[in-house]
Amino acid sequence: MLQFRRIVLSVASALALVAPVYAGKLAIVIDDFGYRPHYENQVLAMPAAISVAVLPNAPHAREMATKAHNSGHQVLIHLPMAPISKQPLEKDTLRPEMSSDEIDRIIRDAYNKVPYAVGLNNHMGSAMTSSLYGMLKVMQALERYNLYFLDSMTIGNSQAMRAAQGTGVKVIKRKVFLDDTQNEADIRVQFNRAVQLARRNGSAIAIGHPHPSTVRVLQQMLPTLPSDITLVRPSDLLNEPQVDTSTPNQGKPGLSTPRNPFRGVKRCVPKHAPEPVYATRFFSVIGESMSQSTLVQYFQHQWQGWGKKA
Repeated sequence: MLQFRRIVLSVASALALVAPVYAGKLAIVIDDFGYRPHYENQVLAMPAAISVAVLPNAPHAREMATKAHNSGHQVLIHLPMAPISKQPLEKDTLRPEMSSDEIDRIIRDAYNKVPYAVGLNNHMGSAMTSSLYGMLKVMQALERYNLYFLDSMTIGNSQAMRAAQGTGVKVIKRKVFLDDTQNEADIRVQFNRAVQLARRNGSAIAIGHPHPSTVRVLQQMLPTLPSDITLVRPSDLLNEPQVDTSTPNQGKPGLSTPRNPFRGVKRCVPKHAPEPVYATRFFSVIGESMSQSTLVQYFQHQWQGWGKKA
């Protein structure tokens, strides 16, 4: 019996040394698909766990979404949403003030233009995603199409998770942008940061774009991914714990603090300091005021009349 236990322990120890322990899940999504087939095809040659987000009005949207699906990659709709900064906008960019019907129409059109999509993430969108009023309408539409929402987190106070409460829409968050710059050294740093976050937190989502530099870095670094990190699709993280760090905003555009009606009115400032009022003067003023009141004068008149009758 003792010999058997020793054998079991030896085998277990050997397996522990050989079998990799998956400490972290890393999802990578490549945005802006549909404009650059040459580089996008190189992305599709990467491991199938790499997911792609397709701009619905891009000239090659349907083609690249279909290719991605046929290659085993997960497809998302990369939907333009209004940013806070002033810049050129894509067609059918979602804005907070749009009606529910208009938002539903845009999402329905995008769903039809990007076949095989199972989720949606925002292209830009700092103004839209920070509006609870706007995101409530987005979540209502996504629920109808059974899409999850990957929040690109283009603003810290995104209302996406708050808006999804009470719906069937699941929300996950981007942790790292791989290519804020197109410098390969910077992209490597961001890739390693994503790996570290996945290892520390159990999972992480990184978003990149089909830039030549990003494609080269991924081609170099994916084959050497640490053994304790496994590539997953974003949908594999839908049941991972998510923390909502947002604070409620005012919601509907136009609802703001009431205007101060006295704003702009000049204050009347006395040229000289007022004279002090002493207690004797205070009671004197009160007495004069009371003696001149209608009620007191009435009683005085009645009192005088009673004296004459007597």
